[in-house]
Amino acid sequence: MTNFPNGVLSDAQMQQLIDAGAITASAPFTEGQLQPASLDLRLGTRAYRVRASFLAGKGATVADRLDLFQMHEVDLTDGAVLEKGCVYVVPLLESLALPADMRGAASAKSSIGRLDLLTRVITDNGVEFDRVPRGYTGPLYVEICPRSFSVVAKTGQMLNQIIFRMGETEINDADLAALHAETPIVSGDAVISDGLGFSVDLKPADGDLVGYRAKPHTGVIDLSKLAHYDPAEYWEEVRTTEGRIILDPGAFYILVSREAITIPPNCAAEMAPYLAMVGEFRVHYAGFFDPGFGHSESGEGSRGVLEVRCHEAPFVLEHGQVVGRLVYEHMSQVPDQLYGIDIKSNYQGQGLKLSKHFKV
Repeated sequence: MTNFPNGVLSDAQMQQLIDAGAITASAPFTEGQLQPASLDLRLGTRAYRVRASFLAGKGATVADRLDLFQMHEVDLTDGAVLEKGCVYVVPLLESLALPADMRGAASAKSSIGRLDLLTRVITDNGVEFDRVPRGYTGPLYVEICPRSFSVVAKTGQMLNQIIFRMGETEINDADLAALHAETPIVSGDAVISDGLGFSVDLKPADGDLVGYRAKPHTGVIDLSKLAHYDPAEYWEEVRTTEGRIILDPGAFYILVSREAITIPPNCAAEMAPYLAMVGEFRVHYAGFFDPGFGHSESGEGSRGVLEVRCHEAPFVLEHGQVVGRLVYEHMSQVPDQLYGIDIKSNYQGQGLKLSKHFKV
């Protein structure tokens, strides 16, 4: 089971982990839960409202911390409202018993990040969010904090995903430049420095709509309802003809990258912050990019949607400003299925786009 080549595990390799009992679940795995390079994680039956976000820390379990910080319990079996501004911890249906040389990393799924729903996986003895240490054996939990909208969540829904890594997986800058020369991974000039830099598009080719800003007082969003909600009830359109916008402190924006990005079949990628010094904002790193994202015979790529939150001071964001980077990784093997080609993919070929819960 552990004789995998170095790299991010593929769908077939994760299936081997399931077959061997290294990944288990308290309910049968469902079709579509295995993505090309990630496994979707499902909410369990209970959510615990807690006083504050926490990590278990060395020598403690999440259950220990829940005993200290739990306020009340919410039954998710038939769905329940998770309120904006509150913090919840939900045991997941999946558990792990990883080999000693394997580690994991988690992230919110794309649609969840686009709702400004902060979701982070935590583990027993954990000292980092969204990181599962080598050889971890135990349950998985997710911390959920709705930031812009209250949501209805239900047992079995998949808000997060996890990838598994063997050995060193990151592609260094020299190899990334060589990959781009062989098979272009980005439109235009590649900005390669600790990964592939990408910038914001504030001069669209068609019209002046450059993004959306979350409204402060809205209704609840039921995570099970797709193409259901009127965007105008939840979002303000952001328009400019000047190639710049001013980000308001505390506000949440959906923007889009200027570049079209491609993830070749033998690679995966993770969105990471660019530099803390670039300004008073951050681009959410709700982001694993599966093999095949933006990859097609046309070679045109797909844009990256940016989930941006401004911090303490108003900040001027300019067209073409570098705001984030993609860290490319080797796959341990090419997946059986590729994003957008072999599986249904909501965001292949995307431009500026809200989550799949909203009408187009």
